[in-house]
Order: sequence, then C-alpha cells, then structure tokens
Amino acid sequence: MLPLAGYAERLSARPGETLRFHVANASGARVAASVVRVKCADPNPEIGGASTEPVAIEVTTLAEPGPQTVPSGSYAVVAQKGPLNQVTDCTFSIRICPTLALPRRQVIMSCLDEQGRGVSLELTPALTLRGSIGTAAGLCTIDTAQAVGLHAWTGVTLSVDSAKATLSLSITPIADRAESLTVTISLPAAPVLDAGSRRLSFASASDVAPVDTFNGRLEHPVLTSRSLANADEAAKIGSATINACIGDWDFAREMHTQRIVDTGPAGNHGELVNTPTRAVVGSNWTGEEHCFRHAPEQYGAIHFHDDDLDDCRWPATHAITLPDGLKSDAYALILKAGDIEENIPFFVVPPKGQASSKVAVLVSTFTYTVYGNHARPEWMIDPKWRAAYIDQARAWKAYPHNPGEHREYGLSTYNYHTDGSGIALVSWRRPMLNLRVGYLTYPYPEIRGSGLRHYPADSHLLMWLAHQGYEVDLITDAELNSEGQALLEPYKVVVTGSHPEYHTPRMLDALQSYRDSGGRLVYLGGNGFYWKIALDPAREGIVEIRRGEGGIRAWAAEPGEYYNQFDAQYGGLWRRNARPPQKLVGVGFTAQGNFVGSHYRINPSARSNPKVSWILEGVTAETVGGEGFSGHGAAGFELDRVDKRLGSPENAVVIAASENHPPEAPWMLVPEEQLTHITTIPGETHKALIRADMTWFDCPGGGEVFSVGSITFCGSLPVNHFDNDISRILDNVLKRFSQ
Repeated sequence: MLPLAGYAERLSARPGETLRFHVANASGARVAASVVRVKCADPNPEIGGASTEPVAIEVTTLAEPGPQTVPSGSYAVVAQKGPLNQVTDCTFSIRICPTLALPRRQVIMSCLDEQGRGVSLELTPALTLRGSIGTAAGLCTIDTAQAVGLHAWTGVTLSVDSAKATLSLSITPIADRAESLTVTISLPAAPVLDAGSRRLSFASASDVAPVDTFNGRLEHPVLTSRSLANADEAAKIGSATINACIGDWDFAREMHTQRIVDTGPAGNHGELVNTPTRAVVGSNWTGEEHCFRHAPEQYGAIHFHDDDLDDCRWPATHAITLPDGLKSDAYALILKAGDIEENIPFFVVPPKGQASSKVAVLVSTFTYTVYGNHARPEWMIDPKWRAAYIDQARAWKAYPHNPGEHREYGLSTYNYHTDGSGIALVSWRRPMLNLRVGYLTYPYPEIRGSGLRHYPADSHLLMWLAHQGYEVDLITDAELNSEGQALLEPYKVVVTGSHPEYHTPRMLDALQSYRDSGGRLVYLGGNGFYWKIALDPAREGIVEIRRGEGGIRAWAAEPGEYYNQFDAQYGGLWRRNARPPQKLVGVGFTAQGNFVGSHYRINPSARSNPKVSWILEGVTAETVGGEGFSGHGAAGFELDRVDKRLGSPENAVVIAASENHPPEAPWMLVPEEQLTHITTIPGETHKALIRADMTWFDCPGGGEVFSVGSITFCGSLPVNHFDNDISRILDNVLKRFSQ
C-alpha cells in the first residue's frame, strides 16, 4: 500500500457544504493538509507542468490519520447472533459454483466462534470440500477427498446428527450424470453448536470482516435444526413454515439492494458487504429467459469475489466547509507527510438552482469512476512499456503511482477480478490513482505528447477556457443525474470534456430536453454517450456497468446477465437501447486506434454555407489540428462519425473530417459496425468509416449542437500557447453559443 493515500466522500460539493476526506498514513510523519485550485493537471514540461494555486480554505483535522488496511472481498452476514442456539442437530445445504483455486481455504459458510462452537464449510486448495464442527473434544473436520469442478455447479449438504454422533458431507454435481458422494465420520464427542457470539456468514470466515473469502457463486443456502440426508430434504424443510427451519435465503429477491432475504419463518435476513454481483444466472438457468425479472427463480445466485470493494471504510480524518461565494472550479486537497505528497481532486459546483455564468462544463465523474484505477494491460505485460512510464513520470515529476502496482485499492471496470470475471461494480470511496493531478496514462517519447486521459486530459479544456477569459461553472454527472434538466436550464451552453462515455437514462433525458428546448450543446470528445450505467439506489458513488452484446469491451458479460441489478434495465450500449449517440450529438463511435492523432480537413462547402461558415472565421488553412498534446493531433484514438441511419439529423453539416490516420495505429471499426471481416453494416469500406466528423446542427426548439468526434481534440487547444486553428474554431462556437 501507499504510505499516504486518501479519497473524498464524494467528488463534488457546493458552497456552504462540508466535504470530508478519508486518509491513511503509514509514513510515520504527521500530515499537513491544504486546499488548492487546479489550473493544470498535465505534468508535461512543454505545457508548463502541473500547476495549482493556494486557496484560503481552512482544513479541519478530525483525526490524525494513521495506517489503514483495505477490506477487500465480498460476503454476506445474517442479523441474528447464535443461529444454532439450543440446537442439537443441524443441516446446511447450498449450491456452489467456485471460480478460482487458491493456495488457501475459501470459506462458503461459517458460524464458528472463537471458542470453537458452531460449524463451517469451506473449499480447500485442492478444491475438495471440508466441513468443520466444534465438539467437546475440539474441532472435528470432514473432507470429501473428491474435488469439485471449477465453473460447475455442485449441490452440497453438511449434516450433524447428535444422536448418532456423526458428521456427514455430501456433494452432488448438477447438470451432469456424475453420482453423489457422501462422506460420514463419527464424532469423538458431543457437538457444540450454539455459536452464541457469532452470526452466520456466507463467503467469509468472519462475520465482521472479509477473511478467507470465497470466489464464485453461491445459491439458495438453507439451515435447519434437523439432521437430513440431502439438499432436497433441506430445501423442503426450508420452504415449510415450521420450527425446524433456521433460515432459507432466496438470493433472487431484492437484487437491487444489499439485503439477503430469509423466506423461512424466522425472518433471519442478512446484508451483503462490498457489493458482490447479483442478477447472475444460477444452477437452473435454461437460457429461455435473459431477464431476471421474467424468471427470478433462475437467478438465485450471487457472485462473490475476494477483491470486491465498495468502500475502504477508513475514518474521516479531514474536513473542509466550502465558503459561500467560492468560485466553481477544479480543486484538490493536498496532503504532505515529510517528503511524501498526495492530492485528492474534487469539484466545486454552483449553489443549487443558481448559475454564475452562461457556460457550464459537464465533468464526467461517472466515467472517471468507471475508469478508476484502470490497470492498463501494457503495465501488466510489457516491461519496456512499464520502464518507459516510470522514467517519464520521474523526469516530468508526474504523479508517481500507477494502479497496475496497487491492485489493493480495487481496479476499474476495464479490468478483471482475480477469478477472471469482469469487474461490473465500482465505487469512488477509495483512492483512485488515475484521478490525480499529474497522472500519466501513456508514456510518450516526444515531449509534446502528454499521454493523458480523463481528469488530467480534461484540464486542457479548463486551461483553455481560463486563458480565453470565459467565466464557466463546473457541474458533474452526479448533479445532472439527480437534478435533471433543471440543472442545465440557467446556461446558454453546456460543454463536455474529452470522454463523456457513461450515462444513466436520466442524464441523457436531461441533455436531450435541454437541447430541444433551446440549449446549446458542445461535445468535445469521442466515444461519448456510449455505455448505459446504473447507480446504486441507496448509496452514493457506486456505479454498475453490464458489458452486454456489442461494443468495444474489456470483457463481455455472460449470456443471460445483460440486465443491471440496480435498476433491472437492459444494460450495455446505448445504441442497443434505442439511443445511439448520433441522436443526441449527431456523431457516434466508429473506430479506435492507438493513442495517436491526425488532422481534420475542412469541407470546402462549409466555408460558403451560412449555417456553419461562422465557425471557420479566421481559419484559412485546409487542414486543422495537426498538432496536439494528446496523440499529437486533434483527431485521434477514438473517433465518432455522422450516420443518419443511426439518428444523425438530416440537417447535420459536416464541417471537417479527419484523414490520414497514422498507419502504426491498428485502427479498427467498433464491433457493432461490422458484419464480417470484410463487410460493414453501413456497406462502406472499413477505411471510409475510420474518421472523426466535426459536425453542427440546429434543433426545432432553437437549440444547437457542435460536435468534434475525437477524444484528442482538447489536447490541441493549448498548442502554440493557445494560438491555433482548433482554438479559433472552439472560440467561434462558444462566443456565438453563449450570446
């Protein structure tokens, strides 16, 4: 772990509000904290390096930060203590689907307390099952000796018979013809079952922390106070409203919550910790239904991971109260402990219902969170790339840490869990190392290229706005989702950053309504409005993504698991949810290459078209954007194009289109545009579809849209000290749109 790390309780706040920070300090030195305004988050010396200025905001130390751990790993715990009190016999049954072999035990169920009272069931490193029970003579264990299959469902029953003084463990493979196996041993002394001080937990050896957590899916646990022969008998007992049922947990219920429901007479409900994945198929999924709402009985599983993390749960150590009248802008808490420094960015948004300027910049905090701690594959597999990154970060005095070397803080939804399944659920309540002033994404041999994405890359836009003298308000995804169109109404123009990729339905509704009621929308990125996300309905800052059919994906959701657990809606691409980006901003994702860029070529007809000629005032060159701090060009990495078939308005005008993309980038069409390796859905050649379209259109309600269709566009704004044609084009747009 880092010697000094922290996170904010949320990524944005308003004047008058108090924002708390959670800091861990293992340096041994005392921590000093201050607030700065972030002027530039790019560490590139050519641009002047990362730059901040002090802000006179008092930082209150709530508690001196000390060393902390990260409680990774999801599990479930029931509310009632001592579930086996006054019980002489018991049977526990469950269906399991393990997904990872480890050199340690993985606990499936436990109510063993520190005195050795109770029972437990675990998966051994050899993938056998082991049951344990406390007896008067000490702990007694039983092992199946026969391994269970990975990624295969197995029914398991652990039974204690005090009259016969036996402990039995049986396994029954599901969906194949293998026979059941039952192992029985005699107990050397009477069983001690009461476990009075201990709650029952699933997927952890502890009821208060993730200990020896399980990787895989668990389904329909049942605990009874009778000794039964198999899982079928236990299930029958569990479903009956009789005293023998201690708990009968149906994981298919209330999937949008962190609650597990006991359908038995005791009502021994429980809670989930660290947000494991729900709405996943169970042992009896037939494939006939792909929505869990239509066949909930086939979705009675929960997928637990030993690296799930929804909150580091560190105590709040610092707090700031934002003064009234504080300028809406990008800020950061600076922490120093001896020679060690950390920064925690946050955004100040205007008071609710108020606007201090005509221009709002929409900060993509949900996208930042989805990408939070993205460990790039190059870091993991390419030593030369990793060495180049470290050398450049050191030379530029950039942020020195990379998520690839700090998996303990949880990775991004562009990474995998330790068991190989895709990460679908992330939170901002943890240190996100790539959300830092001075963070590099890519090493670049040429000094002009900064190799930035997301938060540091968006500072190119904020720098430009400040240099040009624009007064702007920052608003974030969180406010847009909670307040909708009302947040946008006071502004003449709303501007996005370089990569507004992830959106909820409410966010798109707000932007479309704003546009159609006369608002001006400026989309300055690429691959925007692409994925549909869901938010935890009860807890702030937890985001869900199901990478369903289609799209450029780091991983693919399993069949039958394309529906979000949080809102029960179909996830995946907005294009597959009847809302392609072209419908909102005129352009949509078409191609991706390496982090390199090219120029746009001006469409000659645009100069004589009175609808758009004003955009090109002062621009005499035939090509623009051939240089830039992102990918060395304004049109690069991920590109969007006009497609009227997908909803680009008939009146959309392509002002300029990119060309001559560097051949060293293996440019690829997005999968949803391809039919075969040689044919595309639009019927055009692959090469013809690899372009960024700089586009304008107006709307019947008086609104207007300007889109650039490229992630690297904003990186060209600071070129030549902001004196360049890309800068002139955007200045023309904002001056007119903000009138």
